[in-house]
Amino acid sequence: MTQLRHAIDSAAARLAEAGIDSARYDAEELAAYLAGTERGRLPLLDSPGDEFFARYQSVISERSRRVPLQHLTGTVAFGPVTLNVGPGVFIPRPETEAMLEWATAQRLPIPPVIVDLCTGSGALAVALAHYWPSARVLGVDDSAVALDYARRNTAGTAVKLLRADVTTPGLLSELDGHVDLVVANPPYVPDNAELEAEVAQHDPPHAVFGGPDGMTVITAVTALAGRLLRPGGLFAVEHDDTTSAQTSELVTGTGLFDEIVAHADLARRPRFVTARRKGSYD
Repeated sequence: MTQLRHAIDSAAARLAEAGIDSARYDAEELAAYLAGTERGRLPLLDSPGDEFFARYQSVISERSRRVPLQHLTGTVAFGPVTLNVGPGVFIPRPETEAMLEWATAQRLPIPPVIVDLCTGSGALAVALAHYWPSARVLGVDDSAVALDYARRNTAGTAVKLLRADVTTPGLLSELDGHVDLVVANPPYVPDNAELEAEVAQHDPPHAVFGGPDGMTVITAVTALAGRLLRPGGLFAVEHDDTTSAQTSELVTGTGLFDEIVAHADLARRPRFVTARRKGSYD
């Protein structure tokens, strides 16, 4: 166990030197992953063999080159679910869990109809289906690679997936006025933003950047939500921490929504806007 503790200490120092803020956590998480256990149970392990330490050094080397932790383990926790992720799909972030928490606190008709635009790995769709098992949930994305991961993540659930561009005119017209909740975590980072290496080098740019001001896809999903939602239906859209006011103004400017509220994420940064489709639900 002393050998493992020293290896983790050395790995944490190496990752810190590489500029990784979560160096200790990542060093422990990778050790637990290779040992087939949970991070909190590492002190209970018998001393691993030489093969373990060789593999551990290898994955620490990759992490020090800023390969995302989630690509090395192949999974990420998101709310109540664990998702498969890897190269080619956007890694769900803790920031989006604040929007998930808001969504699950809402009262919806039973069973609800929920649409997750720009679903990526299916994170919001799967988590919402976990919360509302009887819901009709549809996840929409235009990336074949992302949807491959989403299919793995939605296996065994009632979530349906559709490959489509959310900016397509008339998309999902058969659902117009029938949806209870629309959520969206679209590409929203302004094109010229400087990003940490894990995002810049490994997240697909198509899932990250949202035009010169980050608002291109947000504009499209807002219009689509206005068309899909029933009167009284709810909308939540994530945005860059620099565009909260712009997003609120955009939603207000459609004239379709009321109860428009800007929310912060778990780090208290402006992160998403929610609104209610005007009208009374009959």
